[in-house]
Amino acid sequence: MGGLPLTGPGEAPAGAWRDIMPFLSPSLKELIAGVPPGYLAQLEEIRLRRDKPLMLGMAGRDFFVRKGGGLETRPEGGYIVEAGDLEKVIQNISGHSIYALEEELRNGYITLPGGHRVGLTGKAVLAGGRVKTLKHFSGLNIRVCREIKGIADRVIKHLIDYKADNVYHTVIFSPPRCGKTTLLRDLVRLISNGVPGLNFPGRTVGVVDERSEIAGCHRGVPQMDVGVRTDVLDGCPKAQGMMMLLRAMSPDIIVTDEIGKMEDVQALEEVFNAGVRVIVTIHGSSLQELVNRPALKYLLQLNIIQRFVLLGRSRGVGTVEKILSGNDLPRAGVKMCSN
Repeated sequence: MGGLPLTGPGEAPAGAWRDIMPFLSPSLKELIAGVPPGYLAQLEEIRLRRDKPLMLGMAGRDFFVRKGGGLETRPEGGYIVEAGDLEKVIQNISGHSIYALEEELRNGYITLPGGHRVGLTGKAVLAGGRVKTLKHFSGLNIRVCREIKGIADRVIKHLIDYKADNVYHTVIFSPPRCGKTTLLRDLVRLISNGVPGLNFPGRTVGVVDERSEIAGCHRGVPQMDVGVRTDVLDGCPKAQGMMMLLRAMSPDIIVTDEIGKMEDVQALEEVFNAGVRVIVTIHGSSLQELVNRPALKYLLQLNIIQRFVLLGRSRGVGTVEKILSGNDLPRAGVKMCSN
């Protein structure tokens, strides 16, 4: 199957950013509330770095918020984030008890209600050579979780294996911030609920959501609509989580995000051998780039993956640039293993 440019019809909720406002310091609330609504509807990230300008990521571009309100593309004149701003935000997201979030801090991020994720940087506290927690915070990255229902409507028909009444083994890949997780989430919803218009019944989906981004779980409960037949392992390492789902939940499809390590690929191989389909995402701008990474080269040489979906930004975030079949791999110079 040749390349097929597609775009999804879905639209993100314009007010998703409002969920984050209660967690900000008063000065940050005032500044961000002054940004034109049309920009805030496209808000992807709020970057807070101590003693650096306040930065907003929107539609793949970075903007700096002026002291008196408004946006600039250059940092000069931008509002400088103070230690008190960071302290107030951390107090708000932790419920004034940072020690209660030690497990999350060990992973470097905290998930907010609504599925929004806060990444943190600072001084790592080690115990036995491993990160125990963080302190002396120097930066926060608040990522807006944008559920876009319908974005997968024009993609799903290319991923259904009608002979098996299931989906094809699929890899979704792109550079960062091109909508992989957003597309993946909507695919999970459709596969789980079923697609009557395509005569596709709902299937049991197991999601390993190591970074709490697919289902946006808060205290274990999905905040995003991932369908009625979906089971989610939140905050669980991918390789371990795939084995847990395989043994305990009888999934038809296993889904996870950001595959890259050999242990992840080895777990996927176990899933393949069990007859369970997979849909995964990978960072990369081309198949050749994936081939250049040893673990992913091994995955592709298994000759199991049947569909490759390349996302980009040619017509906005989440543009489906191409959908390729496994038969297109030789064009990328991949030496296939014999069956």
